[in-house]
Amino acid sequence: MKKAESKTTTVGLVVGDYVVLAADKRATAGPMVYHKAVKKISRITDYAALTISGLVADAQYIVEYARFLARDYEAETGKPISVGALASRISLVLSVYLRYVPFIVQLLLGGRDHTGASLYYMDLYGSVTREKYMATGSGSPVAFGVLEQGYRSDLSLEEAKALAFKAVSSAIMRDGFTGEGVDVVVIGPQGYMEETIPLKRIVEEAKP
Repeated sequence: MKKAESKTTTVGLVVGDYVVLAADKRATAGPMVYHKAVKKISRITDYAALTISGLVADAQYIVEYARFLARDYEAETGKPISVGALASRISLVLSVYLRYVPFIVQLLLGGRDHTGASLYYMDLYGSVTREKYMATGSGSPVAFGVLEQGYRSDLSLEEAKALAFKAVSSAIMRDGFTGEGVDVVVIGPQGYMEETIPLKRIVEEAKP
């Protein structure tokens, strides 16, 4: 069986008609920092994105498979696949391969469709749950604590972005496998938006 490598921090939360996703930018190989500018939030469609933690090759396969599922569904039906249906199909693949060649991943799928904004958590067992907020990876205990303390369903979008950033940046300060900066993606009525917050800002905000 492949060795798990969930050495990262990703978070997601839903507020109103928006989903906010955030992730750090450090890639590790054992104790080594392998890359400092990795994107761990992958755009699946114009209305959905997937955060990845775990083995890189496994995660890349799932991302490409999710994009294929979305394109194939729209080509067959003439309408976009819902975020919930996409999560169910991804989880089915994870569960089918579990007993043979398991995908060592933890995933957050966030997006907005005709039902509104939603966030789904999936693990290597194929389990899928709908969440209001969630964190994955080696820094998730720290990030989840920040989310649990600061999350409210009535947060404004700016407050939600600040909370997602705080959750990942707190993990950066305490988890050696998390670092370099924070990518933030917002999906809502205005479409798909993303920005990168550099490590310099994180260090400055951490100063007393």
